[in-house]
Amino acid sequence: MQHKLPIIYVSAAVLEKADGTVFLVQRPLDKEMGGLWEIPGGKIEPFETPEETLVRELKEELGLLVRAEDLEPLIFVSHQYEKFHLVMMVFVCRYWQGEITLLEQQISFEWVHPSKLADYLMPDADKPLITVLKKRVE
Repeated sequence: MQHKLPIIYVSAAVLEKADGTVFLVQRPLDKEMGGLWEIPGGKIEPFETPEETLVRELKEELGLLVRAEDLEPLIFVSHQYEKFHLVMMVFVCRYWQGEITLLEQQISFEWVHPSKLADYLMPDADKPLITVLKKRVE
């Protein structure tokens, strides 16, 4: 009998500029998977839609104002880690207000062309995004 793992539902946003570059942020060293690069997002709270999660998380983490109607569904990822199973709903966001400010001890951020995403160490659940985002700009 296989041990059941907790399932964590998250919502994440591919912030995309007009030139096709996408936003990556480096996780704080003291958090799980610290130092890895990822797209921003977070856990979906009870009674919260994935879009509401991103509106909240992008404001809390980066100081950006995003409208739920400006989030376009892209893919979802289902990935099993050692201690939990992650279900991640990924949206593309091309419109936001404000200047990016790292508000949660993130190390750094960069705007990266999708063809260069494989050069960044990312959590395993984020890796399917590399292929999807590269295909979008080919």
